[in-house]
This record gives sequence, structure tokens and C-alpha cells, in this order.
Amino acid sequence: MNNRELAGKLTENMNRFFVGKEDVVENLLICLAAGGHVLLEDVPGVGKTTLALILAKSTGCSFGRIQFTPDTLPGDVTGVSVYHMNTGEFVYQPGAVMNQILLADEINRTSPKTQASLLEAMAEGQVTVDGNAHELPRPFFVIATQNPVEFLGTYPLPEAQMDRFMMQLTIGYPDREQEIRMASQFLRGETTERVQAVCCAEDLQELQREAAGITVKESVLGYMEDIVCLTRQEKRFVTGASPRAMLAIVRASQARAFFRERDYVKPDDVKAVAMQVLGHRIALSAEARIRKEDKDKILKSLIVQAKIPV
Repeated sequence: MNNRELAGKLTENMNRFFVGKEDVVENLLICLAAGGHVLLEDVPGVGKTTLALILAKSTGCSFGRIQFTPDTLPGDVTGVSVYHMNTGEFVYQPGAVMNQILLADEINRTSPKTQASLLEAMAEGQVTVDGNAHELPRPFFVIATQNPVEFLGTYPLPEAQMDRFMMQLTIGYPDREQEIRMASQFLRGETTERVQAVCCAEDLQELQREAAGITVKESVLGYMEDIVCLTRQEKRFVTGASPRAMLAIVRASQARAFFRERDYVKPDDVKAVAMQVLGHRIALSAEARIRKEDKDKILKSLIVQAKIPV
């Protein structure tokens, strides 16, 4: 099975168990193929944890889950050094981060210090404990979930943390037909326990390498840059998109082209991923918030303004 067939098989397997959210599944797999990380923001009970578990089982990757609470410590995430009296040495005890797919559940319920323990892992693929760097397994993919900030006991993630996520996705409630189908599958016992792996971690790494080789023409790079620059010039935004956001658009566009069985990126790929890549990185100014401006509406208008290359 080549990488194109593998991508299709992976998509089909996930959609079989995660009903009616094909766009969410596609964006999640795009982010995985692009080597990024995903932030899922939604109300409780819509399937955020289930989606992460289905992905881990479908890819045959090791899976770790940490439930963030106000008393969760950085060592719970990164691991700690434990003194062994028999040898007189400190031995590293791995934390939840030492898995290929990590579910950081309700990340906005814990302290900024614990949130920050994920920054090095997400950016550099390693963690440093007591001055010693420890490589993370490959591939390494973080799926963080958060409840909307208006919920009791939550607060927004800092900008530096938000910028580490390639995409922010929202699952939303299923429609009537989808919810009935989901309940029918549940009654038939088609739950996450029955998910079978369609690939292994090595296959996934090869898929990521092929996606990273998709051609991006200079004109399309210019189109991406125009969108990013428009966010920086927009007076209603506190800050525009960062250079990391530009690179995220490049990688996400390549991965989308790969899943659409093309060996080059089209402007349509850029438009399809731009909102998910940029939306969580941008904040409205105080004046815009007072006027109750819609951030997504402004961002969409900027994407439309950018001149599409011929």
C-alpha cells in the first residue's frame, strides 16, 4: 500500500467510527501529516477524547492521556528524576508526554506553569528534565482539548502556547441523522474498542515525509504571505499572524494537497486551511471587542481580499 492509499484508508477508518464530522477528521489528519498539533475547543461531550483515541488506534501509535486540573504539576507531563538508593543515581521516569499521540485533556483548567511544560515538547520534540534532554518518540502529535473560556474554572491559554498549535478545530453538535446513526452504532457495540490499526508509526512517518515534499510554487507562497500581511495591517487585531503561522499554512496546504492526491499546492488548499491555522492566533483589540466585532468574519474578509495567483 502506497502513501496515497494509506491516507485514504486512514480517513475511511476514522470516519467509520467518528460519525458525520468528515471535515473535522480531514483537518485532524492534515495536521498530523503536516507535523503539527491540534487544539480542540468545544463544549463537553461532543467527542473530543473519542476522536483522539480513534486516531491513536487507527495509526497504531502509542497513546497517552493526561487530565489537566488546577493541581497538575509539570512533572506529570514531562516526567521526573527519581533517586534510586541502590545505585545512588537519579533515573528519569517518563511522563505522559513520552507517547506518540498525547491527549492533553482540558488544558485550560491547569496553571500556566503546567501548560508551559508542553512548549518545548511541541516545538522541539524533546523535554528537558533536571538539565538532561530526552527525545520524544516519533511521530509526536499533541491533541489538546479545552472547554470554551466562558465556562466556570477556565481561562485563555497564553499567546505563546496558542501559537504552538497548527490548527484550532471545533467539532460541534451532530445533526439529527448523525446523532441517531451514532446511537445505533453504540447499540451494535461499534465503539472505540473495535477500532483496528490500518498502519504503524513508521508508515505515518513516511507519509509525513511525502507530504512535506509537495511542490509549492513561488506565486502560491506569495499568496500565503499576502494573507499573513493583511492580518498584520488590520487595525482591529492586537497583533497579526506570526512567521510560525506562515510556516504552518505552508505545511497544512501541502498536507491538504497530498490528501487530495495532488503533488502541488493550489490556492484552494490555502483558502481551505487558512481559517483553522490563523483563527486562534489572532485577538481583537479592546475597541473591536467593545464594538462586538466578529473576529472570524474579519479574518474571512481578509482572506477574500488577498489576490489569488493566476
